[in-house]
Formats: sequence, C-alpha cells, structure tokens
Amino acid sequence: MKTSGNTILITGGASGIGRELAERFHAQGNTVIIAGRRQDRLDEVAADHEGIVGYALDISSPESIAAFAADVIRNHPELNVLINNAGVMMFEDLTQSRDLTDAESTIVTNLLGPIRLTNALIDHLTTRPDAAIVNVSSGLAFVPLVSTPTYSATKAAIHSYTVSLRDALKGKIEVIELAPPAVQTELTPGQSTRSGYMPLNDFMDEVMSLFSRQPTPPEILVKNVGFLRFAESEKRFDETLTTLNDFARKAREGGH
Repeated sequence: MKTSGNTILITGGASGIGRELAERFHAQGNTVIIAGRRQDRLDEVAADHEGIVGYALDISSPESIAAFAADVIRNHPELNVLINNAGVMMFEDLTQSRDLTDAESTIVTNLLGPIRLTNALIDHLTTRPDAAIVNVSSGLAFVPLVSTPTYSATKAAIHSYTVSLRDALKGKIEVIELAPPAVQTELTPGQSTRSGYMPLNDFMDEVMSLFSRQPTPPEILVKNVGFLRFAESEKRFDETLTTLNDFARKAREGGH
C-alpha cells in the first residue's frame, strides 16, 4: 500500500484508533475522509487539519451507507483506500436469558457495516490505481474475551471475511487486516487509562512503521498482539484464553 498520495476513507474517524489513523495518514501527504455518527466531532477533527473532511454516516443503516457511498464517490472520485474501522464493544452476560439488542447492534455495526460499505464502494475501488482495503479486526478475533462474546465473534468473522476478500481481489485491490491488541482508547468506559493496555501513541507508532514496509504486510500486527494472534498455532490456546480473561476481569474490577 502506498503511504502517500492516496485519498483514504476511514470510518469511525473522529476518535480513538480511527482518528489517529486519519491524522497520521494526513501528515504523510494523503487526502483523508473521515466518517462517523456525529458531525460535530468530525468537524472538530477536520477543523484542525486542512485536507481532512468529515461525513456523517450511520454504519448500521443500509440506506445511510448507500447514500454516503454515492456522495463520497461523486465528491472524491480519486478515492482509492477504504479503512473499515468503526466498531462497538459491549459487555454481555451469557449466564442468563437477556435482551439481545446489544448483541444484534454489535453484529450490524461491526460485521454487516464493513460488508455493506465495502460492497457499496467495490466497483469504484477496482477502477482506481493503488487501491487498498484495510479491515480493522482485533486480537480478540483469535482468542475471545468472554465478557464481550459478540464483539469477539464479529472480529473473528471480519478476519475470515478479510481472508476471502484478499484472495478474491488478488491483483485488483490490496487487502490488509489491522488487528489491535488491548489499546488505551474509549472503546469501553475507562479503557483509555486502564493499566496493562497499550498506550495509543505507542500502538500507532508501531502500526505506521508496519504500514511503511514494502510490501505492506497482509496483517498489521504489533508485537503486543502476537500473544493472541498465534495462540492456536503455537498450541497454547486454552492457556491464553484463561490468562486473557483473568487479566481483563482483574483490570475492570480494579477500576483501571
């Protein structure tokens, strides 16, 4: 993937990893389009960076995605990179019957959203030189966090979908997976200051270094995520599952 001279669309670009990706790719000489639910937060990012533009998008709505994709293609015909980053993470109790609204919303946002947006832009992207699609999954795609089961499942599905997409688009569009470890963002309440989670700035430094490699790795994996990514292949899955969930539970109980 080229690191400059692109027009890049990033969903969930107003905060956390998405905002950092937007600012850092912009600093490298790319035009950046950010999308999210709240126009005011998008405008705040855009106001600080000439060359970043924000569009409101409800990633859970097929109608919103279709209208948004048409607008972006019309206004930015040079668009050649899509980064599917928007996502939600909710805690769930699997031990009793419950309202499944959160689970269903997670599936629509984290899985159907990227599938629908990619589908809406695929015909355009295949016409563009140096086209790329980056899907943001998670280390939890490989070892689940039991307290966020649907989130973990959607990220496992995104990993699988990305493998298929990469093979199907070989020679047409470069397909890359970015799988973060636990990072200090506001994905869940209190996470931005939680002890043991990777500082966002450190994570992004390593991510951008990996993006700069030629050829770009098909999976962008910082060192901290290897513990999860390779647990099964290294035959330590059960041990890793226990370690991960014990650590996460203690971190939340400690309020850090």
